[in-house]
Amino acid sequence: MAKKSKKASDSTNGNAEWQMRVDLAAAFRLAAKYDWHEAVANHFSLATSRDGKNFLMNPRWKHFSRIRAKDLLQLNVDDKTAMEKPDAPDLTAWSLHGRLHAALPQARCIIHLHPPYATAIASLADPEIKPIDQNTARFFNRVAFDMDYGGMANSDEEGDRIARKMGNKQIMMMGNHGVLICAESVAEAFDLTYYLERACRNLVLAYQTGQKLHVMTDKVAENTAQEWAADREQFKTHFSEMKAILDSEDKSYAK
Repeated sequence: MAKKSKKASDSTNGNAEWQMRVDLAAAFRLAAKYDWHEAVANHFSLATSRDGKNFLMNPRWKHFSRIRAKDLLQLNVDDKTAMEKPDAPDLTAWSLHGRLHAALPQARCIIHLHPPYATAIASLADPEIKPIDQNTARFFNRVAFDMDYGGMANSDEEGDRIARKMGNKQIMMMGNHGVLICAESVAEAFDLTYYLERACRNLVLAYQTGQKLHVMTDKVAENTAQEWAADREQFKTHFSEMKAILDSEDKSYAK
């Protein structure tokens, strides 16, 4: 079999990274569309190298609704000068996402948000997502909890601490703070974020009735969570459909 030329290989790699940029930019636009954003704060990142050390992230203080594929920063976790450059990322973003990518190579796409319902649940003394329906059951025994908020995540030490707490989980409820989602792709991370916020909305509404929750048995909740995990195609279609909606409204994210 003939070897690919370096030029062809570079072109393939370039196309792959551009598609990563487009997907991540779409996730920002969708977060704005669903009102998950926090003004010009919060951050998403996506690893572009096998070891996770090279990654894309949103530029400092740019509103999610205006982010384009070409705007995304290309960063490296070992670059000690990253915060000294004119286009330096937000310090909290660098401290959190940089350390997570360094410690958790399986966390290809990392989403950090303060969406209203998930943040409300994360702010409770008991932030457990109790399995009261199919959406909440998706996260049964699959969530990490950080109840040791000490202020802004603006140091490598804080980023490393959160990475240890996250471990091999995909979801973290960050007490007094927000949520963290880690996944293999932008499509999966977006889908997890979407259903996490829907699950927390259902739980908040149930709490608001003042009535006793009808919580599933552990067996039923676990079976339901496994059924969610077994479907490796729906989240891809979900994200593809959402990008199609974006395309019909405003394609500028893909520029």
